[in-house]
Amino acid sequence: MSKIFILAGGYSNERAISLETAKSVYSELKKNKKYKIKIQEPNGDFVKNLRKFKPNVVLNLLHGRYGEDGYVQAILESENVKYTHSGVLASSLAIDKELSKKIFVKNNILTPDYMKYSFKNSYKKKFFQKLNKKFKFPIVIKPINEGSSVNVFISNKKNYLKNLYKLKEYGEVLLEKYIPGREIQVAVLSDKILGAIELRPKRKFYDYEAKYNPNANTEHIIPVDITKSQYNVVTNTALKAHKLLKCRGVSRSDFRFYNNKFYLLEINTQPGMTSLSLVPEIAKFNNITFKNLIEKILIDASTKK
Repeated sequence: MSKIFILAGGYSNERAISLETAKSVYSELKKNKKYKIKIQEPNGDFVKNLRKFKPNVVLNLLHGRYGEDGYVQAILESENVKYTHSGVLASSLAIDKELSKKIFVKNNILTPDYMKYSFKNSYKKKFFQKLNKKFKFPIVIKPINEGSSVNVFISNKKNYLKNLYKLKEYGEVLLEKYIPGREIQVAVLSDKILGAIELRPKRKFYDYEAKYNPNANTEHIIPVDITKSQYNVVTNTALKAHKLLKCRGVSRSDFRFYNNKFYLLEINTQPGMTSLSLVPEIAKFNNITFKNLIEKILIDASTKK
């Protein structure tokens, strides 16, 4: 019998989604009697319970900070237990939108121009003068290290300062050139292209509400209505980014398609697995059941990533 230790919940703004993901995955795995499963919050007892349970693999279903940023991964490495998804380095690079952008730019992957703002900045006037010269409004304001479009604002000239200071608790944020156009997401599984899907949200963009509220009525389009050549470009770009950051298991890359160019916004190393999640939908379209998808992720589990 294979023993699976599921990590879910956590302390990030995506706690509820992590628990929903765990619920979906557990419901599928428990159908198979070959699995013995324990769901655990990453609290003060989790290492003690991990050692007591002695799992074959840890299925990391945490999202956001402390679960997707290398923190938990480092603990699991120190315990020398196999775990799913990306390792310490890939996780920390992917969640840091500034560092990952630098890697994308260096490797000729198109990504929106940006400026980083620190609330400790003593040259605020010069910064905003430079911002107004560099970018036309609207602009995107977002934290450097959050997931699921948490606290992301598309801002105009009248409200951008108000939105910026809503994020003061982060210390540093990104102000990014706004790229209009179509929203296309690409999934990679075990270093192979899984597929792509287009999203048409009723809201301004595919934000947290559009992702997780079934009443948001976001339209999911698969297959994506682009040429074969365009499909190859966007999927291979996602695969390139996945490999550059040394991701493992599943990743999902978010693109904007505008003026026949694909702009990589970010890469997610632990995408959701809820009933509204994109990776299971892409997998299903490619004849991979939810059960098969989970098992493929489990098979890819390892240490020393």
